[in-house]
Amino acid sequence: MKAKLTLILVSAFAAICFAQEDAAHLNELSFGLGGLPALSRSDTPRLDTGSGVAFQVNYGRRFLNRHKVVLYGEINALANPLRDVSSSIPTATHDFASLYITPGIRVKFLPTWRISPYALVGGGYADYEQSTTRIDGQPNSVSRELARGVFDFGAGVDVHVWRFLALRGEARDFYSGSPAYNIATISGGQHNVVATGALVLGWH
Repeated sequence: MKAKLTLILVSAFAAICFAQEDAAHLNELSFGLGGLPALSRSDTPRLDTGSGVAFQVNYGRRFLNRHKVVLYGEINALANPLRDVSSSIPTATHDFASLYITPGIRVKFLPTWRISPYALVGGGYADYEQSTTRIDGQPNSVSRELARGVFDFGAGVDVHVWRFLALRGEARDFYSGSPAYNIATISGGQHNVVATGALVLGWH
C-alpha cells in the first residue's frame, strides 16, 4: 500500500513539474535583482573592487518556435550603482558605477514545461561612471564617463508558477574593457559576472 501511495505521489509531482501549456509565450518581460561578486584585477599594484547590487530589466520576443526549442531576441539592461575600489595606489579611482545594455539572443529549451533552462549570448554598450574623488580623497583627474563595448553570455532557468508568471534564476558574464581606475598598468578586458533572480511576465 505504501509503495502504491509513493508511486502516486511521485507521478503527481512529476505531472506538476512538467505540466505543459499550449505554446511558448510570444513576449517576455522580466525584472531582476542580483549581485556582482568582489573582483581582483592585479597584485602589482594591488587593485580590488567590492561586491555590488545589480538591477536588471529584460524584454524578449520569440521569433522561432520548434516546440521543444524556441529562440528569443532580447534586450537586456543591467545597472550597478556602486562598486568600491581598494588599491595600494592612493591615486586610484575611489569607486565606479556601471550600466550594460546588450541586445542578444536566448535559446530556451522545453519552453512550455514547468522548468525551462536556457542559454544566451549578446553584445552592446557598457558605460562606466567613475567617482569624482580618488582613494586619497583628492579630485579624480579621469573623465567621469567612459563608454566601452561589451560582450555578454550566460545561462539560466525559468520556473513557471502560473500561466503568465515565472521565476527566473540567471548568471551572466559581461566582458568589457576596464573602467578608468586611474592606474596605467591595469587595462584590457574585465569579466563582470552577475547572478540575478527575476520575476518574469509572459504573454502572447
